[in-house]
Amino acid sequence: MAIQPVTAEQAAALRRRYTRRHVAARVGVYLAAILAALFCAGPFIWSAITAFKQNRDLYNPENNPFVFNRPATPDHVTYLFTDTSFLTFAWNTLWVGVLVVLITLLFALPAAYALARLDRPWSGPLGIGIFLVYLIPPSLLFLSLSRVVVGVGLQDSTWSMVLVYPTITIPVSVWLLMGFLRAVPKDVEEQAMVDGHSRLGAFLRAVVPLAFPGIVAVVVFAFTLTASEFIYTLAFVSPPGQMPVSTGVPTQLIRGDVFFWQSLQAATVLVAVPIAFVFNLFLDRFIAGFTQGAVKG
Repeated sequence: MAIQPVTAEQAAALRRRYTRRHVAARVGVYLAAILAALFCAGPFIWSAITAFKQNRDLYNPENNPFVFNRPATPDHVTYLFTDTSFLTFAWNTLWVGVLVVLITLLFALPAAYALARLDRPWSGPLGIGIFLVYLIPPSLLFLSLSRVVVGVGLQDSTWSMVLVYPTITIPVSVWLLMGFLRAVPKDVEEQAMVDGHSRLGAFLRAVVPLAFPGIVAVVVFAFTLTASEFIYTLAFVSPPGQMPVSTGVPTQLIRGDVFFWQSLQAATVLVAVPIAFVFNLFLDRFIAGFTQGAVKG
């Protein structure tokens, strides 16, 4: 059967049809992305608007929750800073998170390197065992850990969180870094040792820079988990001056059946914005750390 030649008019029509399909597909992708972003950002937008709403606006079920039906007011945000210890809570969360991140890296990096590089027969089972520790629910551990906290004299102290939180962050960080370190070629390390560096020097000078995305993933994971943890903090710390945000804010803004709702939402926004900003600065490295660690692990 002979193939009919395509005329110039038919070729132009095919090009227009392809262009329309291409444009429609791109528009559909961007619309889907915008809708997904709005859906994910919906709770944050609602919290930011609610923080500046008047009580009469908030408590009327006929009002639109995403607009100001009455004039906005900063009174509830001001109340958060003047009548609660929010700044103290935020400071406690910050320095505890930084210390937990440092402790996590101090223990997780050498452990992950040993399990990933030394090729011992027990490396695989031990790595799995370390990861299984992370899967134990905190609700089963806080009673026994409370005995440890009391035994070392850290009850009702912020330092109890510095002691306990690494038991959560180190196991999963070791597992994550094991997978990422296996993705670093051994030749890089061996070349550094040939050049005169010790194994520790080769690790610090050659392996750690290449493992930086995985380290960023561990830093983000450890800090966000520390900032959001609730059960251990509730069990170990009761003085308001020692509390982090996760327990201090609800303790001072929920009094019986009275909820200071707008101030609660203001605290949510003020805590979420810095974490989200730092997270987005390292988003590419964070994703690289998690994906490479998961694929190569």
